[in-house]
Amino acid sequence: MKPDWNPKWLTSFKKQNVIAPSTDSLNSTTSSSTFPGSNNITSTKVTRQKPEPPAPVPYKSPGPYLVEYPYEYHFVINEPKTCEQQKPFLVLMVPVAPHNRAHRDVIRSTWGGESLVLDKVVKLFFLLGLQTGEGAEQIQDQLLQESKEHRDLIQSDFLDCYKNLTIKTMVMLEWLDSYCSSASYAMKIDSDMFLNLSNLVRMLLNAPKTNYMTGLVAREAAVLRDKSSKWYVPEELYSNPTYPPYALGLGYVLSLDLPKKLVEASRHIKPIYIEDVSLGLSLKYLGIDPTDPPNGGYFNVFPVPYSRCAYSRLVATTTHEHTDRVKDWKDFIKPGAYC
Repeated sequence: MKPDWNPKWLTSFKKQNVIAPSTDSLNSTTSSSTFPGSNNITSTKVTRQKPEPPAPVPYKSPGPYLVEYPYEYHFVINEPKTCEQQKPFLVLMVPVAPHNRAHRDVIRSTWGGESLVLDKVVKLFFLLGLQTGEGAEQIQDQLLQESKEHRDLIQSDFLDCYKNLTIKTMVMLEWLDSYCSSASYAMKIDSDMFLNLSNLVRMLLNAPKTNYMTGLVAREAAVLRDKSSKWYVPEELYSNPTYPPYALGLGYVLSLDLPKKLVEASRHIKPIYIEDVSLGLSLKYLGIDPTDPPNGGYFNVFPVPYSRCAYSRLVATTTHEHTDRVKDWKDFIKPGAYC
């Protein structure tokens, strides 16, 4: 996130002062160079071949503001037994571009390296699609080696690009339902975030067990009608002037009964390419309202300047691009009073 990012369309939260689109779109680690200047959605249906990685086959998009989710994606790299064997209380799902090994290593070296928090098992997974373009085959080989080393990669055969974030989210929900439904909660969190796992687990110990989604909840968020906006949605696609409540994509938590329900609900709504809004539409279809966090400062869309005291009071915050997150983490976990 850029420090001077200040879109004109910010309105009010119920309990916070700002609303903003998902930071998947603001800090996307997904390569946009594959589609320079393109307004078209490109998803893929592919046939996997061994030993070569699958080759994406473009299909005709249903429109520039919708995505096709045909429920035919498969997992190229998977960890199908991990949740069954380790029985986590909380699963962290981090969407990240295939080529972005640096972000994955930073997370593994910081909050993603914590496996037991307040006596609760926490498990980390990175969610990826397929890389395309020059060097894609080499990157796939590197991913296979990385998977052998860390056993924390989940890769599906859709094209990994910004316009497919809704597909990436739905694939995440299908994976959670298929392979990790025994966990209590999952958190989808962007790869540029700082996460205070102790505060998160402490919050979840007192959270509802079903129909629960929380994070930075946007209420009465304005639908952008400016065609030059990255988040433009035409009136003929969505006629209401505001979106239903939704948790911003920078980091939201859900109970593990929800993935199956959200996947089913997605069949009944128009799958808008803005992934967190699309989940909000599914929640509305289900008649479920996202829950505001117990503390208004727990989730932060604007980067909170690092201090031990400030970070001890939050759950998640975006970070500035050039922040040394490993250095901050080492300082944060050292013994001594926070404030």
